[in-house]
Amino acid sequence: MAKAEVSRLLFLLVTIIPLAAQGSRLYSWANQLEESGKDKVTNLQFYFHDTLSGKNPTAVKVAQAADSEKSPTLFGSVFMVDDALTETADPKSKLVGRAQGLYGSSCKEELGLLMAMSFCFEDGPYKDSTISMIGKNSAMNPVREMPIVGGTGMFRMARGYAIAQTHWFDPKTGDAIVGYNVTVVH
Repeated sequence: MAKAEVSRLLFLLVTIIPLAAQGSRLYSWANQLEESGKDKVTNLQFYFHDTLSGKNPTAVKVAQAADSEKSPTLFGSVFMVDDALTETADPKSKLVGRAQGLYGSSCKEELGLLMAMSFCFEDGPYKDSTISMIGKNSAMNPVREMPIVGGTGMFRMARGYAIAQTHWFDPKTGDAIVGYNVTVVH
C-alpha cells in the first residue's frame, strides 16, 4: 500500500508541478500575455511624394494586363513605390520616412487603387518603426479613408485609419503630392 501511495505522489509531482510552473501558458504554442494597460493613440500628419516621371521616379510600373494601356483607369497595372514622406507638401521639407510597397489599378469604372504600403519612419521618436496600410484608394475623390492594419517597433499591434487628400496632381505625368493624416491605436 505504501508503494502505491508513493507512486501516486510521484505521478502528481511529475504532472502537476510542470503545469503550475507554466503559469498562464495555455498550450505549447499559445501564451496569455499580461495586459499592458491602456492603448496609446497617435496622430501623424505627413506628405507622400509619388513621382512617376523624370530621371529618378519613385513609382515604377512592374506589371500590366494586356489591355491596361487601353483602359482609362489603367486597370490591371501594378506599380512598386519607394516614395518620400515629408513634414510639409514642399518636396524639400524635412524627410520623415518613406512609403514602400505597391499599388495597382483595381477598378474599371474609376481610378481606384488597391494599396499595400508600409510607412517606414526614419526620424524622431518613431525612427525604425512602420505602419502598414492596405485598402482601396479612390484616388480622384477629394478625401479617402484607408485602414491601418499593423505596424512594427513603436507601432507594434497597430490599428487605425489613414485619411488621404491630394495636395497636388499633374495629370500629364501622374506625379502627385498627397497629404496623409493617420490615427493609430497601438
